[in-house]
Amino acid sequence: MNTDIRNLDLNLLKALDALLDERSVTRAAERLALTQPAVSGMLNRLRESFDDPLFVRAQRGIVPTLRAEQLAAPVKQLLADVEALLQPQGFDPLNANLTLRLASTDYALRAVVVPFLRALRERAPNIRVAVQPADDQQLASQMDQGDIDVALVTPDTTPAGLHAAPLFDEQYVCVMRTDHPDALNGTISLDRFCAVNHVLVSPSGGGFRGVTDIALERIGRTRRVISSVTSFLILPELLMQSDLIAVVPRRLVLHQNGLCLMKPPVEIPGFSKTLVWHERTHRDAGHEWIRSLLLETIESLD
Repeated sequence: MNTDIRNLDLNLLKALDALLDERSVTRAAERLALTQPAVSGMLNRLRESFDDPLFVRAQRGIVPTLRAEQLAAPVKQLLADVEALLQPQGFDPLNANLTLRLASTDYALRAVVVPFLRALRERAPNIRVAVQPADDQQLASQMDQGDIDVALVTPDTTPAGLHAAPLFDEQYVCVMRTDHPDALNGTISLDRFCAVNHVLVSPSGGGFRGVTDIALERIGRTRRVISSVTSFLILPELLMQSDLIAVVPRRLVLHQNGLCLMKPPVEIPGFSKTLVWHERTHRDAGHEWIRSLLLETIESLD
């Protein structure tokens, strides 16, 4: 008897299942799309593996031995389990129960993650989302280790070897409260822009210089930055309660009540956002659905 599973071909079990059902080598061969000699050879190998005749001749075809009858149900179940393993798993958002680990910058947290979470709650209420700060230096290793599933980054900070999909191109706008003295005309001159008090977001803290200042320097101008904050989240409230103005990404304040948006009087280069994920989740039905919902959410905000 050969009890080493490495010597048992799965095709032999399929042949055994067919022989048990058909009780005929000829009909089993037709069902398996094989020749009769090929099935007879497989039966001989099965007899060697199980140390039992398995089938004996009868007036009409063959009949199974007691050992073969004992194998019938387990073999059929095993083949069904293997077939199920090979079938792609379906995904039901309403009943899905998984945890998504998402890395995001402070800007993307407000511009992307907040509306995404709202849509996710409506369609997949049992999916949990753990939002973490995006760390460009650690992102590749975090994804390799499974600590991060998806990340919202820029193309220039996307690690090599990850899957990526473009989200959107962002532009900067000048923003102030709707009843600000400079909001009446819907535009602001360069001279006035440089004269009023500005606030900017300095993620690392303490900075008073950003992309707007670099753009102004190119044309020989400067502005008055009198305040900096570390988070975009506090910026709308700060603007609505003061005469400060700011230059911020458009999506950050696009649907913010109480704020007036206008084109800056100086050309400021925008940036792009990209969704990235690892190969380990690339073909997972649940993660595919989540990424599709995230992209759909972004499109609905345009």
